Amino acid sequence: MKTVQISLNSIDKVKAFVNEITKFDYDFDLVSGRYVIDAKSIMGIFSLDLSKPIDLNIHADGADVDNIVAALDTYLVK
Repeated sequence: MKTVQISLNSIDKVKAFVNEITKFDYDFDLVSGRYVIDAKSIMGIFSLDLSKPIDLNIHADGADVDNIVAALDTYLVK
């Protein structure tokens, strides 16, 4: 498992993020405070506070993690 911080501060970013992440056959969780939701759930994402960065837990291992992180580079907080 790998954790990265992402920013989803607009409706268009949320839609594009969900479309991108559903291409992968792994589990992804978004963690904001004490809330943990499925990152593939657009309704779940909108229930979070999107004004600040959110932790994304990627439940994959090996080279696939690097491919996923590269695909989500637009959303990463650097």
